[in-house]
Amino acid sequence: MKIAIVGAGAIGGYVGAKLALAGEDMTFIVRGENLSAIRKNGIKLIDNDGSEHVAGNVKATDDYAEAGAQDLVILAMKAHQVEAVCGEVEKLCGPETAIVTMQNGIPFWYFHRHGGTLQGTHLKSVDPTGKIQKAIPAERIIGCVVYPASELVAPGVVRHIAGERFPIGELDGAETERSGKISDCFNNAGLKAPVLDNIRSEIWLKLWGNLTFNPISALSHSTLVDICRFPLTRDLAASMMLEAQEIAKKLGIEFRVGLERRIAGAEKIGRHKTSMLVDIEAGRPTEIDALVGSVLELARLTGTPTPHIDAVYALVKLLAKTIEQEHGTLRVLNAA
Repeated sequence: MKIAIVGAGAIGGYVGAKLALAGEDMTFIVRGENLSAIRKNGIKLIDNDGSEHVAGNVKATDDYAEAGAQDLVILAMKAHQVEAVCGEVEKLCGPETAIVTMQNGIPFWYFHRHGGTLQGTHLKSVDPTGKIQKAIPAERIIGCVVYPASELVAPGVVRHIAGERFPIGELDGAETERSGKISDCFNNAGLKAPVLDNIRSEIWLKLWGNLTFNPISALSHSTLVDICRFPLTRDLAASMMLEAQEIAKKLGIEFRVGLERRIAGAEKIGRHKTSMLVDIEAGRPTEIDALVGSVLELARLTGTPTPHIDAVYALVKLLAKTIEQEHGTLRVLNAA
C-alpha cells in the first residue's frame, strides 16, 4: 500500500517505521532536522525490548505535491497542528484515498456522519475557523484511537515504550472494504487495529483519562501514579470524569469500563509524564483545547454543568498563555 504519514514525531515515526519495516511504500511528510535525518539514514525504531531496527526504504519530503497521490494518508500531528497543513493534504489524495486521523481528544469530524440533531455541528474548539472541515472531506476520513506510548529521542529516531493498539472505524460505523484493508495492513506490521462499529465510544474511553490526568499533571508537575495515589488529586480526577461521563451519556455513549477501573489503569502506567506536562516543560503549545476545551463545548451543547472541568481548564489555559508570553518553560528541578 502507498502510504504517506504527515508528521514523524513520536507516534507518526513509530507507525511509519513499523509499516515500512513490513514492506509498505512509505513517505514521510516532515520538516527540519527530521527531514534531513530520514533522508540520510531512514527511520530508526528502538523497540521496547531494546532491539533496534532501521527502515531505509522510505521517502521523506516537505513537498506534498512531490509525494503525490497515496492510497492512505495518516495525519499524525497533534490536534492544534492540523489546521496549518490541512490545505496541503488534498495534494496527497487520489479518487479513493482514505485519511486516518490520529489526534487525541474530540476530533474535528466528531459530528460528521453522526446522525441525530447535532449532525454536522462545527466544533470551534478544535477547528476555530472551519478551515479543516472544508479542506478534508468527511467521506475520506477513518477515525483512529492511539493507545501506544513512544517518544522521539532524536531526529529520525523513535523509541517505542508500550502498546500496539490503533482501533479504527468508519464515522458512520459501517463495515467497508477500505477499513478492512487498512486493518490488515496495520496488523501485518505488528500493530493491532481492530475495526470498530462505534469509533466515538473508543475515543471517549481514552479521552476520559486524557481530559483529567493530562491537565492535572501539567498543573501539579506530577506523574500518573502520583496523581492517582494522592487522595485530593484522585478525587479531583474522579469528579472531572463523572462530569465527562454525563456529557458522553447525553451523546449516546456508554463506557465499557467503570470509573475506578479507568483510574486504576492510569495508576498502573506508573511514573509516566503525560504529553501535556512534557509540552509545558518544553514551552510548547498544549493540546488543552482538543482534550478539554472540546469537552466543554460539548457540555454547552448538551446543557451539562462541569464546574471541576471548567476550573482545571481555566488554570491550564492561563499557564499556557503565560509560558507563551514569556517565551519560557516550567519544570520542577532537584535543588539538592
